[in-house]
Amino acid sequence: MADEEKAKIEEVKAEEKVEAKAEEKKEEPRVEKEERAGIAYIYCTPNNTMVHITDLSGNTLSRITGGMVTKHSRLKADPTIAMFVAKKAAERPKDLGINALYVRIRAKTGSESIGPGSHAAVKSLEKTGFKIISVLETTRVARGGPKRKGGKRGRRV
Repeated sequence: MADEEKAKIEEVKAEEKVEAKAEEKKEEPRVEKEERAGIAYIYCTPNNTMVHITDLSGNTLSRITGGMVTKHSRLKADPTIAMFVAKKAAERPKDLGINALYVRIRAKTGSESIGPGSHAAVKSLEKTGFKIISVLETTRVARGGPKRKGGKRGRRV
C-alpha cells in the first residue's frame, strides 16, 4: 500500500514539473525586431550606376557610385560593379540599424529603358539582409521641353 502511494505521489510531482515547464515556455513573449526603414535611390544610366541610401526624413546615410568601386570607366554600368556598389552602400545603414528599404529606381530622362545595373543592385541589397518593402520606378518623362542634344539629324555613330 505504501509503495502504491509513493508511486502516485511521484507521478503527481512529475506531472507538476511538466506543467511548470509548459507555463515557463508560455510566459516568454516573442520579441520581434523593430523594423527601421530607409530609402534607396538607384540611378542607372548606360554609363554609370549610383546608389544613394537615406533615412525616411531624407538625411544621407551613404552614397556610392560605380566610379568609386572600379578604375575602368567602361565597367561603371556593369551589373557586377552595380552589385559591389550596392554592397558597399549598404554597410553604413546596416550599422545604424536600418533593416528595411523602399527602393526607387531611376533612369536617364527620356531613355527607353533603365540601365543594366539596376536589377543587380536591388538583388544585392536584398542579399545583404535588407527587407525590400517596395520597388518603384521614378524615371522622369520628357514632355516636349528643351531640345535634346545631337543636332538636327541626331547623333551619328
